[in-house]
Amino acid sequence: MTRRNSPQTGARDAEPSPREEARVTERTLDEPAVVPGSAPGSAAPVEVRILAGVQEAVGRPEAVSVARGMSHFGEHALGWLAIGAVGAAVNYRDRRRRREWVLSAAAVAFAHGASIGVKRVVRRPRPDHPSVRVLVGTPSRLSFPSSHATSTTAAAVLYSGLLRSKAPLAVVPAMALSRLVLGVHYPTDVATGTALGATVALAARRLIHRSKH
Repeated sequence: MTRRNSPQTGARDAEPSPREEARVTERTLDEPAVVPGSAPGSAAPVEVRILAGVQEAVGRPEAVSVARGMSHFGEHALGWLAIGAVGAAVNYRDRRRRREWVLSAAAVAFAHGASIGVKRVVRRPRPDHPSVRVLVGTPSRLSFPSSHATSTTAAAVLYSGLLRSKAPLAVVPAMALSRLVLGVHYPTDVATGTALGATVALAARRLIHRSKH
């Protein structure tokens, strides 16, 4: 006599394992939200026009190469964290200065993490339009805000204070522009990322200064 599985048994066998559920959850967090009735990658037409216009005006091969280099440097804020580590190492004999560099680098990491958190809440998809060229790979399909702009602004504000020089601030607009040149962010992505990075940096600077007293 042939034994048949009951509906309950078949449903139980089809249930995903905890590991598979974790993978699905992780993948879902990095997927953009798709609003019913809208096309993936949709954005305000003015933003698409601005983005396409920037690429048309600035997207020469030399500029794209520089933008790609900046993208790799700022990926996951690793370049800025490395600079923070060098600053701490150079000042290893000065406990106060070393501590300032370590805390500033930690604030940069926090700013980057905050941008990732906002991305996973908003889940805005990256640019996907015929008039926009995507010229570099990205670790996720989420766009708002720009993590590169966030960590770069945080690092520039904090490190400029430690170096007593405004020169690092020049990299903020450069990084923001590079994200548009590469076609991986809309203007509001980089503007919001810049504002978020500056907010975190200024708050961190006050806390670091207050902790010295």
